[in-house]
Amino acid sequence: MTIGKGKRPRDPNQLAKWIVDQSTSEHPIQEQEAPKAPPVSPESLSQYMAQIGRKGGQIGGKRRLKTMTRVQRQKVAAKAARARWKKRHSS
Repeated sequence: MTIGKGKRPRDPNQLAKWIVDQSTSEHPIQEQEAPKAPPVSPESLSQYMAQIGRKGGQIGGKRRLKTMTRVQRQKVAAKAARARWKKRHSS
């Protein structure tokens, strides 16, 4: 019986992670804490988010409409209508 080490996981993937954690830590019984990252300023976070841009994909239309105000939705709808009518007349 292994006293103090805890039970080994049955799932092969979890077992593999557990083995790696146990073999690479200084104290096999205790898990090591991840190093703390320095605090991030809002400006640098905004710059980072701007850089990754659409990497995560666009927000879905239904979710986008839920977050918009009525005035914002009206502006978007009017702009879309103008774009549709412009296409019809220029063809």
